[in-house]
Amino acid sequence: MTAATIPAPAPPSVRGGEPRSPEAALLADVDRLIGEDLAACERLYAEELASAHPAVRDVRDHVAKYRGKRLRPILTLLAGAACGGVNGKHRTLAAVLEMVHVATLVHDDVLDGADVRRHVATVHSRWNPRTAVLFGDFLFTHAFHLAATVDAAACRAIGAATNAVCEGELTQIHERGNVDLTEAEYFRIVAGKTAALTAVAAELGAVHAGADAATAAALRGYGEDLGVAFQIADDLLDLVGEEGRVGKTLGSDLVEKKLTLPIIRLRDRLQNGDAQEVKALLTAPPADARDRLMPLLEGAGALDSAAATARERAAAAVDRLDGLPDSEAKSLLKRLARFSVRRTR
Repeated sequence: MTAATIPAPAPPSVRGGEPRSPEAALLADVDRLIGEDLAACERLYAEELASAHPAVRDVRDHVAKYRGKRLRPILTLLAGAACGGVNGKHRTLAAVLEMVHVATLVHDDVLDGADVRRHVATVHSRWNPRTAVLFGDFLFTHAFHLAATVDAAACRAIGAATNAVCEGELTQIHERGNVDLTEAEYFRIVAGKTAALTAVAAELGAVHAGADAATAAALRGYGEDLGVAFQIADDLLDLVGEEGRVGKTLGSDLVEKKLTLPIIRLRDRLQNGDAQEVKALLTAPPADARDRLMPLLEGAGALDSAAATARERAAAAVDRLDGLPDSEAKSLLKRLARFSVRRTR
């Protein structure tokens, strides 16, 4: 992946004689509409993280290898485009939100004991946990340094979202091993750890395009629903994905004794004896816990049920956009929401 942040546009039908995947088609269309803005965001990101210290540059360059599809910058820029147009504030805030997100990934890998992200070693496994924690802090501090160049309101909004992320993660850690975690408690955790950043990304895109309060609130709701749908899909991948394809350590939720939606649905659908067996597997998960749970998850329909909920939240995100005028940016926001849950099975 180049510094332009997403793959260069492919021809409309094929590349190298092979049909494009839905993901490649979506990213190509995003690139066509806001590719220059994403490239500008990437330059701001690189300029802000410039360092005279070789050790810092080594970690920074390594982390660049496992940055993802730039979902949060894309949300900020598409929301701006859908609400009136992209400007310099959008590009800066897009870079800020990417820094915050990457910082959470670096810290999450330490918390989860994950060794691989996007097919490369995580920072803590390549160096050590101290390096990972400090580099995450480095990203956080630079993010707020850069956000301060926009305005105080943006700083406060991103600060509030970052606080929600930390609260969600702290709550999740506190609830590890709680085999009676409810769905309501699960969704409160997800609203913080994942949806807070996607919500503020879409909201700030609208605000800095001059949108009124109702439109900004609609975009915030879109980001919240998208974030929840995305997290459910990620939880499903942790159970049913293949590490070689997904490119990160899987099964970590079970190892860390974190109850996710499909596991909660499984527990609640089983009768007493079977439910107790599931709880026992979660309390002290053996190495083959995922393999032992899969037949139960399939048989109880828990995977399909969780995937259906992810699709419902993605559909709710799409509905939030009804008040926006038709545009290519609006269409791409809809496609992005629908694509977020294609990964579930």
